[in-house]
Amino acid sequence: MIAGIGGLACVYSVSRLPLERIDMRFLLLTIMTVIVSSRISIKIPRFDTNVTVSDTFIFLAILLYGGEAGILLAAGEGLCSGVRISKQKKPVTILFSGGVMALSTFITVWITRFAFGPNDDIYRHTPSLLLIALCTMALAQYISNTGLVAVGLAIKSEQPVWATWNKHYLWTSITYIVGAAAAGATVVFVNNIGFYAMMVTIPIISIIYFTYHKFLEDIKAASAQAEQAERERAEQAERHIAELSQHIAEQERISLALQESKEHFRNAAFHDALTGLPNRSLLADHLKLAIERGKRREDHLFAVLFLDLDRFKNINDSLGHTIGDQLLVAIARRVEGCLRPMDTVARLGGDEFAILLDGLEDFSHAIHVAERVQDELMMPFNLKGHEVFTTASIGIALSTTGYDQPENILRDADIAMYRAKDNGKARYELFDTVMHTRAVALLKLENDLRRAIERQEFQVYYQPIVSLETDQIAGFEALVRWIHPERGLVSPDEFIPLAEETGLIMEIGHWVLHESCRQMRQWQLSFQRPLMLSVNLSGKQFIQPNLIGQVKDILKKTNFDPRLLRLEITESVVMENAEAAAAMLHQLRDLGAHLSIDDFGTGYSSLSYLHRFPVSTLKIDRSFIGRMGEGGENSEIVRTIMTLASNLGMEVVAEGIETEEQLSQLRALKCEYGQGYLFSRPVDANTAGLMIMAKQPQDITPITTDRAILNAIPDTPYIN
Repeated sequence: MIAGIGGLACVYSVSRLPLERIDMRFLLLTIMTVIVSSRISIKIPRFDTNVTVSDTFIFLAILLYGGEAGILLAAGEGLCSGVRISKQKKPVTILFSGGVMALSTFITVWITRFAFGPNDDIYRHTPSLLLIALCTMALAQYISNTGLVAVGLAIKSEQPVWATWNKHYLWTSITYIVGAAAAGATVVFVNNIGFYAMMVTIPIISIIYFTYHKFLEDIKAASAQAEQAERERAEQAERHIAELSQHIAEQERISLALQESKEHFRNAAFHDALTGLPNRSLLADHLKLAIERGKRREDHLFAVLFLDLDRFKNINDSLGHTIGDQLLVAIARRVEGCLRPMDTVARLGGDEFAILLDGLEDFSHAIHVAERVQDELMMPFNLKGHEVFTTASIGIALSTTGYDQPENILRDADIAMYRAKDNGKARYELFDTVMHTRAVALLKLENDLRRAIERQEFQVYYQPIVSLETDQIAGFEALVRWIHPERGLVSPDEFIPLAEETGLIMEIGHWVLHESCRQMRQWQLSFQRPLMLSVNLSGKQFIQPNLIGQVKDILKKTNFDPRLLRLEITESVVMENAEAAAAMLHQLRDLGAHLSIDDFGTGYSSLSYLHRFPVSTLKIDRSFIGRMGEGGENSEIVRTIMTLASNLGMEVVAEGIETEEQLSQLRALKCEYGQGYLFSRPVDANTAGLMIMAKQPQDITPITTDRAILNAIPDTPYIN
């Protein structure tokens, strides 16, 4: 563009050029400018630019022959300079150079013309006015010329215009002022003596030029020496830093080795050598702290579980002590997997273990841990080709008794453990009456649960699954709710484990799948939207032989498209028996249904198996989503799961989204779908239908409409 505008300036100047004034002296001045002065340049040290004396001759042409002659002369000089500085002789560079010179000179000519009248009459003004005119000419040429060049260079280097101009051209203003002054002096000289007398000044100018050139060469040499000295000092400093860093690293290595040695001895003093668990001494320390916290705070609860293996002596006697030791190690690992990070499991000696559950919200958690430990230990152990079975008797002592010494609570837990052995082994016993009370409550809950199935007290609630790209409802997850006639809404966390334990979960799960498919099909027909449906399969449902037949029968009866059904299986269920799970998943996939791994990231899935499963979706557990805003490893875990899913060609659903910040981070990670309280609570079928209706017709409103609908509906109790 600059080249084009410069060309227009040249065309205009040709049309206004006073040809009667063009003579041999102008041609001589042109030769000096274009051929000689443009080739004599000085490269300024430490700056990527050159200075020529051509501006003096251009100013001289303007003052002697008018602005149009100066513009054409500047264009010619720019083209020659472009040829000289372009290593590859690119036409764009050459034309740009010529256009810049023509355009900048055009601007200078008209500024001085407006301010002082015709350019070729300026030298006739008074000396003071002539000086002002020359300064104006130099300043205009300096700003326009360097500004245009800086714009072009900034575009090429992708740098800011001001930074480019400041780096390369800020200091060059003196050359334009000197050039204008030289031109003004020459004009006065020619006017008084004659044009050809000006030739006498050429040797003087040459001497000044080459003296300046030599001066810059000296500066360049001195600058190079200074740079070399500076480099040597920097290299020396770097060597010192490297030596210091090496010394510091050695000291850190020694310190780390000493620390590791201390940790090793401390670990040996407070940990069991065989299992690596805390020993009796460390457990006693932890118990002391728990007792002290209980004294300071009445609401601080803790419990001790005393665990003793049943028939361990028979295993030792029949299979040997080596197998017995391996069994103890395997049991230690399983028990650790049943506990929270804040809990402590210790080996007291032989086949005895103790568990400290500190900071309990409710003592029922101690019962839950005991049940979970027993379930884990009932599963077979494979030890050097031997399938070993064992059970454990567990005694539980609670902090409500009011203990002052660790030995006392351990004693009571030990007594309760022997009571369990006396009552038939492979069970747990409580040191007080809490066990009896809870057993009665569980029995009543089980009876109520069985009647609930008969009385159809269950309802299916629906939580929207939202496309994070479009903010549209893509489907719903079906969640079972129990409306107890006396207790109201019963938490799934309370009755689902009991349903799993008693086997009632299979009947409940079958009803939930049928009801949700029926309801979703009704919505699809009413609203003409291909909404997908996600339904959880419990562990016992997944392993039942007739699961495929049940799903196929439900799809047929409800006329539900299997391609819109997503069956969710937890990570741990899939990995309990990977080979059998893979076969079952392939059969479900052959029905046309999509498969999803629920609570992904909380289990122990093997990546070597994951790619073999016909899974289309990974569902990130809410525990990771809930802590994304805190940064650190949780955000990185989510990013890793997203990358894994992308590499395996899977979609991702993030559950438990509660804040706009979490939503923003998930969108940045390109997560496809999400669900959580930010969008909607789980709602009953009527409310879900209103949400779908709000999305009609095609001009779908943002998801905040769903929130507005929910806010307008009276609150109903819910459990997610």
